[in-house]
Amino acid sequence: QVRLVESGGGSVQAGGSLRLSCAASGFPFSTYCMGWFRQAPGKEREGVGDISSDGETSYRDFVKGRFTISRDNAKATLYLEMNSLIPEDTATYYCAAGRPRGGQCFWAVQTYTYWGQGTQVTVSS
Repeated sequence: QVRLVESGGGSVQAGGSLRLSCAASGFPFSTYCMGWFRQAPGKEREGVGDISSDGETSYRDFVKGRFTISRDNAKATLYLEMNSLIPEDTATYYCAAGRPRGGQCFWAVQTYTYWGQGTQVTVSS
């Protein structure tokens, strides 16, 4: 049974930091692309960034320089370090797992097969 369980969400003031974790089980974690997504009320789910099986990362422009994705394949855990948070970062954050396509990972929602339940991040001004 595949499970992705996010943790670490919460409420912070603008400029603050949070670290999200995503514990994975039930699939070969080390071979999968892992992505972080977020969804704010009334908006579509959007990709934040992804990390390949060998640790190569890619980020959307709106989080570049502020967010860092990492993974520990031995622990089957994905991380999202979020710094310099702004109110616009307020959303439910999801981790997701998907097989590489053509050896690459993508931000597109449809390229991910397994999803966590989400964790809420609220940034106040």
